[in-house]
Amino acid sequence: MRIATWNVNSLKARLPRVEEWLTDVQPDVLCLQETKMTDDAFPGLTFASLGYESAHHGQGQWNGVAILSKVGLSDVVANFADGAEPDAEARLITAMCGGVRVSSVYVPNGRSLDHEHYQYKLRWMARLRAHVAAQGTPDDQVVVTGDFNIAPTDLDVHDPKKLIGATHVSPAERAELAALCDWGMSDLFRMHHAEGKLYSWWDYRAGDFHQGRGMRIDLVLGTPSVAQRCTFAIVDRNARKGTSPSDHAPVIVDLV
Repeated sequence: MRIATWNVNSLKARLPRVEEWLTDVQPDVLCLQETKMTDDAFPGLTFASLGYESAHHGQGQWNGVAILSKVGLSDVVANFADGAEPDAEARLITAMCGGVRVSSVYVPNGRSLDHEHYQYKLRWMARLRAHVAAQGTPDDQVVVTGDFNIAPTDLDVHDPKKLIGATHVSPAERAELAALCDWGMSDLFRMHHAEGKLYSWWDYRAGDFHQGRGMRIDLVLGTPSVAQRCTFAIVDRNARKGTSPSDHAPVIVDLV
């Protein structure tokens, strides 16, 4: 079972690339973020022609998350399942796919440490943990994947000194991510790659991709039973190349 996540930074702009990538890579499940379209505009028929069921939670020109699956798609939950008021932004969708409960997440950026959006980000991560707990236990097969907008450690950023006092690396954000992992999840990519300089996002500016100045903020987290099945993990850098790419590359994991 091949599971992938990809922040496409506008599905309308990137649809031909996504179609080509699906044909080449053949993931069983693909989680998308930043679709930036309404549910009515989502190209479900296009994905169906490629063999994928799909579920989308969108809001228009911002945010938007989706799950595509070739191995079944049921029990879809858009937004949080923690019993509180729904989040106003379309950042989370969950479904059962091939016996695994998969969540596609687009964590708020945070903007700056003194911005209300940063506090929203911390609250959102706490709600994500409650959502995952409401959907199952660490003994279940659970994957939470997507654009976390958090680099787990300094190993996951090109130059930690340049990011002191910035979002994505602050202690509070990393603590929220660590709390989710402490609930019972592992970073599946890091299980297979202990080295640094492996990133999933590069700024469009200043040739950052070609200069290797990036961050690893697109993660695939899995419970122990999923981690035991994980035999392979990679960032598909080729998808970040070419004409008009997303600023993110897909992350792929294979489960036996």
